Amino acid sequence: MSKIKLQKLFKHYQNAFLQCDIDEVSRCYHLPCTLNTPDKIVLLKNATDCQQEFSAIFTQLKDASTSNIIAKKASFEQVSKQLYLVCIEWGFIDGQGQVFADFAAIYHVLDHDGTLKIVNVVSHELESSLTLAESLCW
Repeated sequence: MSKIKLQKLFKHYQNAFLQCDIDEVSRCYHLPCTLNTPDKIVLLKNATDCQQEFSAIFTQLKDASTSNIIAKKASFEQVSKQLYLVCIEWGFIDGQGQVFADFAAIYHVLDHDGTLKIVNVVSHELESSLTLAESLCW
């Protein structure tokens, strides 16, 4: 059951990113939450913060003529009754079919009354990817 919910969450997340749909991506996050990259840590406290941060991310994706976003490898494990760790290796494909960005993202996902939401994401180079207890393919 939890695997199916995680698959649905991340398929929705992937599609929302591909469509550059700020509202749908924001629905995947619990607020407040944090986004961590090698360059910065961002605290998203409200919908306005989400709009600003994802607008900047989507501008980069549009500038790169993103044609596809693929999950190359994904796994998860349940940490507690309400918390999951998920690791996904993402590949971002440009209009010429070339990978212009790839990285591993580690998500902390909260189950709040049956609804899964991301509370933290940490992005790293692929070399820092984790293989967790269960495969998560969709």
